[in-house]
Amino acid sequence: MYSFMGGGLFCAIVGNILLVVSTATDYWMQYRLSGNYAHQGLWRYCVSNKCYMQTDSIAYWNATRAFMILSGMSCFAGIIAGIMSFAHFSSFERFNRSFAAGVMFFVSTFFVLLGMAIYTGVTINFLGRRFGDWRFSWSYILGWVAMLMTFFAGIFYICAYRMCECRRGNGPR
Repeated sequence: MYSFMGGGLFCAIVGNILLVVSTATDYWMQYRLSGNYAHQGLWRYCVSNKCYMQTDSIAYWNATRAFMILSGMSCFAGIIAGIMSFAHFSSFERFNRSFAAGVMFFVSTFFVLLGMAIYTGVTINFLGRRFGDWRFSWSYILGWVAMLMTFFAGIFYICAYRMCECRRGNGPR
């Protein structure tokens, strides 16, 4: 049980770090604009080594930002619940912190999946046609890796919960 929780906590911490780095950096997409190299993220875009804030309130950027922030917050809440699940004292008899941590990691996975799917769909269908020479970059890839890490953290914590439930069910009543 503790090995599952330890593995889940490791995946969750790495996933949360990747979420923060992915959301904060500005290398989601790279392209050429008028012969100059350019890249953009969720918060700013850079052309010819000069960066500018994205002041346009475009719905897909706002949605992606919101889902990535919500994902980071729910992953952090899952990490707190996961750390607390190592402590065995509980004022709630029917509340299992391992299960709560697993659910929070799955919620985080769902939010990052929504954010990445929105960004991917709009980028391929709209911006991909606008810029001929473009590609997704490392910040974008970190977002997908963070999604996998939070998903596996949820799997590990649900496995820890199931092991705890099996032990509890086999004991004397």
